[in-house]
Amino acid sequence: MLTLRHDSCTNFDTGNDSVDEAGRKAVTDMIAAAAPRARTALRRIRALVRKAAPDAEEVISYGMPSFRGRRIILHYAAFSEHIGIFPPLRNEPALQKALAPYAGPKGNLRFPLDEPMPWPLIERLVKARVKQDGAAGGTGKKTATARRNPLLPALKHPSR
Repeated sequence: MLTLRHDSCTNFDTGNDSVDEAGRKAVTDMIAAAAPRARTALRRIRALVRKAAPDAEEVISYGMPSFRGRRIILHYAAFSEHIGIFPPLRNEPALQKALAPYAGPKGNLRFPLDEPMPWPLIERLVKARVKQDGAAGGTGKKTATARRNPLLPALKHPSR
């Protein structure tokens, strides 16, 4: 089993693509390790977000493949019976109403693996999350300082 740890204090923008490439590889590995019936859905969600926010950074966050622009755009993961998408969508009443049949107890979304995936609805969700993040244009990247949790003491990058 592939286990990846999330540590927001160690994902520094080094000025090269090595951090982004490591994130993409980790996500690719995690998708490859998913159950066969979930892999196609995970790959399609990944492609939808890449298309909507080409400059977003792929990371593993909370143990899930994720896209980060200015903030986390989307976490997505395969579970035994469904594909989960997080965080909840806010301030989009019409879309929230359309997503209501898939809403979990905390607003997370659960798309059952034994039902057809509502791809147009998922695409609308992705576009809304990208719009809320503002990551469709620009680099969407933060510096290590901007990413750091303000409650933690300042940490220095090991190579600096």
